Amino acid sequence: MAALLNPILSMAANPSQVGFVSHLPTGFPNFSSVNKGAGKVLASTQITLSPKDSAFTITGSSWKPDSFSDDPRSDEPRLNNHFSHLQGLVTKGQKPNATHSTQLLYDLCKANRLKKAIRVIELMVSSGVIPDASAYTYLVNQLCKRGNVGYAMQLVEKMEDHGFPSNTVTYNALVRGLCMLGSLNQSLQFVERLMEKGLAPNAFTYSFLLEAAYKERGTDEAVKLLDEIIERGGEPNLVSYNVLLTGFCKEGRTDDALKMFRELPEKGFKPNVVSYNICLRCLCCDGRWEEANALLAEMDGGDRTPSVVTYNILINSLAFHGRTEQALEVLNEMSKGNHQFRVTATSYNPVIARLCKEGKVDLVVKCLDDMIYRRCKPNEGTYNAIGALCEHNNNKVQEAFYIIQSLSNKQRCCTHDFYKSVITSLCRKGNTFAAFQLLYEMTRCGFDPDSHTYSALIRGLCNEGMFDGAMEVLSIMEESEYCKPTVDNFNAMILGFCKIRRTDLALEVFEMMVERKRMPSETTYVIIVEGIAHENELELAKEVLEELRSRKVVGQNAVDRIVMQFSLDLNG
Repeated sequence: MAALLNPILSMAANPSQVGFVSHLPTGFPNFSSVNKGAGKVLASTQITLSPKDSAFTITGSSWKPDSFSDDPRSDEPRLNNHFSHLQGLVTKGQKPNATHSTQLLYDLCKANRLKKAIRVIELMVSSGVIPDASAYTYLVNQLCKRGNVGYAMQLVEKMEDHGFPSNTVTYNALVRGLCMLGSLNQSLQFVERLMEKGLAPNAFTYSFLLEAAYKERGTDEAVKLLDEIIERGGEPNLVSYNVLLTGFCKEGRTDDALKMFRELPEKGFKPNVVSYNICLRCLCCDGRWEEANALLAEMDGGDRTPSVVTYNILINSLAFHGRTEQALEVLNEMSKGNHQFRVTATSYNPVIARLCKEGKVDLVVKCLDDMIYRRCKPNEGTYNAIGALCEHNNNKVQEAFYIIQSLSNKQRCCTHDFYKSVITSLCRKGNTFAAFQLLYEMTRCGFDPDSHTYSALIRGLCNEGMFDGAMEVLSIMEESEYCKPTVDNFNAMILGFCKIRRTDLALEVFEMMVERKRMPSETTYVIIVEGIAHENELELAKEVLEELRSRKVVGQNAVDRIVMQFSLDLNG
């Protein structure tokens, strides 16, 4: 098995040779193949689709990897039954139970079935049931969090038309949603309209606007916006100023942050632990230790008592600057004295990462032993920290493997599952080279990678732009007698190409999958439809989705989510 990994290991060791993206034609001349490919997708379900002549246009739209996760819930049949029951009652002219309907709305939101949740609100209103204000606001908030601000605004307008006025909390969800989309101008115009309606923005509104302002236009512009807010009678709170402090720190303007921090009492605010932590992080990042110590001395109780975040800032900064001994002293101090915070892997990981980077294996082992002694469970960050031993300048792959092996033994868990978790964690965090190095050692000790492990490797290689390497993994699996590629492995490859807006290449992989007699899953079809939509070919995505739905290879829940995400207008 170890021998099978040699070609991939060689590629991972020389990423410059496998940067497949750099070899792709810049003009993308063959996008008519996507229309043909879409036909093949539908042909796999025995559906025919009329060819389209329109060419694809490459756009700069952002990609949301999470959008591909359909994540079916175990209680989905129950939700569907309850929804059908509610719909049946209203159709018969009966009034549904308000409490049960509200609970269904919450449950649908938690299961990411937002279109059905909206329908629940509509059914309640049409039958004369008054929706609970908090549930209605919760739905608006969930829509905005998932980027469906347009749907949220339409819902608010419909509710107002039916005599359900919205409050500042509801409108704040819309403001925050607009700000998250990077639409500061639209957010400001929206707030203006609210004020014309007589609704007064509150401190939370201002904080959302200020955060959007420093992210889009810089902190100086955010400060000007705050001045305008105050001139117009607005009353920001300490949170608003903490947002500006964060802005200064992210821009590396420590002195400006400290100046504003010291001016807070003049503005009527006492800095809290969050304010102190922001400035402390700035000083520590700059290596201004004496000033950091002086600031720490001021954190003497009340709202400015040091928190676990304070300690982690110190540990992280000291480790980053190579002061691991001092970082360990702070770590030990965490569980002593008046505070006695519970130490977690988050506190240990920066120290382990630094020691691994310096190749100090003995100290790494000692630190991990101390961690286990304190019943502190290693996490994804721990494995990635250990992965630093595999870097070219360290070349301590065997030592890294022995450490991983030792962790598995000490935690008394299934070795196969533990190794699989380590490889997956490394790939997820962009540490695929270390993953291959460790996998090679693991296979020499009898570990057989399964389909899940290979999918993690394919995703990791794709995320790092090494598409030749990812395709090679599929080839190796085809040649192997032990683990043939599954639908999930092909899906990982298809997703990788869709993320770089190369749906034409994704469709070639799809065709290969069908030729290998692997039956596409609902996830396969969803990835391809979303890939087409992200290339801004919405009409083609809509047509393919409608056909797939009619053939019942894509469920209604997936259809609803795609329709909402891309604002597609499907028939029926």
